[in-house]
Amino acid sequence: MTDHLTDPTTKHHAEPFPRQEQQPPGLTPAMSPQPDHGEHSYRGHERLAGRRALITGGDSGIGRAVAIAFAREGADVAISYLPAEQSDAEETARWVEDAGRRVELLPGDLREEQHCTDLVDRTCDALGGLDLLVLNAAHQRDRGGIDEIPSDDFDAVMRTNLYATVFLARAAVPRMPAGSSIITTSSIQGFDPSSRLVDYAMTKAALVAFTRALAEELGPRGIRVNSVAPGPIWTPLIPATGWPDKLPKFGQDTPLGRAGQPAELAGAYVYLASDDASYTSGAILPVTGGKPL
Repeated sequence: MTDHLTDPTTKHHAEPFPRQEQQPPGLTPAMSPQPDHGEHSYRGHERLAGRRALITGGDSGIGRAVAIAFAREGADVAISYLPAEQSDAEETARWVEDAGRRVELLPGDLREEQHCTDLVDRTCDALGGLDLLVLNAAHQRDRGGIDEIPSDDFDAVMRTNLYATVFLARAAVPRMPAGSSIITTSSIQGFDPSSRLVDYAMTKAALVAFTRALAEELGPRGIRVNSVAPGPIWTPLIPATGWPDKLPKFGQDTPLGRAGQPAELAGAYVYLASDDASYTSGAILPVTGGKPL
């Protein structure tokens, strides 16, 4: 009997994605097909009961899937996002509330140091503390060559992907008790970089070093630090990257033959956040469709 098994090559959309393009940061309703964030499939088991989480980029994509999963596991959730993503954030909040958990919406620009500091303060005030920090927000754009990278957009990538990570961790760590967990979102790009995502790949490699170094620092304090490294995942970041001609082949080069859906990463974040991973720190957990790091 094998009817209880799920073939991972056909579990989600495996056909070529249609050509489409959005301006950054990209919004979920404009995507075709719509991503799966686990809205109708994720089942919680109280593995995060009573926890309080701040998720950056929690409005859509991987962040929305994590927010839904955390809430169904019993955590209250604060969501950081850009003001332009308000409609997506409100949809995520609806799913968190549907799970019976508290949600706090915190719009603003992570490139601003004071906003990052305020995010931690506002999360602690709203949720009564902070013990899960998911550093997930990111910005990427297609690059034609090193001589074509605009300085202002290069700065946006660095500040969103790296500066904000440091700003938030610096503000959060003094507020986080033993047993807390920090999870970064790195990428397969940090190990197998694409020349057309050179600056994005630089930041993801740096996040690997950040994760491992911070895990060493915070281990004696009982705070674990880990990372999830996604492969090609169907989120608003993809049609907002500026490569409509590449979308029909997006994810087709993985051993599983398709792109991943945000819902397929949620379990990795839940594991790293939970006591099931009490002896796991400094780890980079790949969710790549079979591509090796």
